[in-house]
Amino acid sequence: MICQECGKKPATLHFTKIVGGEKTEFHICEACARERGEGIPGTANGFSIHSLLSGLLDFDPSGTSGSAGTKPCPVIRCDECGFTYAQFSKIGRFGCSACYKHFSDKLDPLLKRVHGSTVHTGKIPKRSGGQLQNKRELDQLRRELYDRIEQEEFESAAQIRDRIRELERKIAEL
Repeated sequence: MICQECGKKPATLHFTKIVGGEKTEFHICEACARERGEGIPGTANGFSIHSLLSGLLDFDPSGTSGSAGTKPCPVIRCDECGFTYAQFSKIGRFGCSACYKHFSDKLDPLLKRVHGSTVHTGKIPKRSGGQLQNKRELDQLRRELYDRIEQEEFESAAQIRDRIRELERKIAEL
């Protein structure tokens, strides 16, 4: 695709703007984007996916989260590598594997907000996922059992308990 501005160079940047419900797409080369003052990812005036997510999740680079009226949080630092939460929110990556443990209090709400859950529940292959599928069903039945007990629906709770026992026997046989 050729640049829509100069008509000479290949278009390397593709922008989609939606203004007033009207979608406009334009494809331009890097030189024309610089002339227009468009942000080019990976450059000093550009943006990164990390800064985009930080903005969406209401982070500020100082390591505090939330709006201006909130009390600033103490600096959280990884004991292993010395990386701070402010560095993570700016860069979007951790310094070492221990950072996950040290920043876990802030990560759980973040992951829940971004992904909807803190537990991965991806697809299961049909060939090799039989036991995993049974374990997921077992977890679901246990949650349902506790809900029924809380609601004092003991007859349906007993039926669910029996299905749980049957499923546990099935898993033990595999």
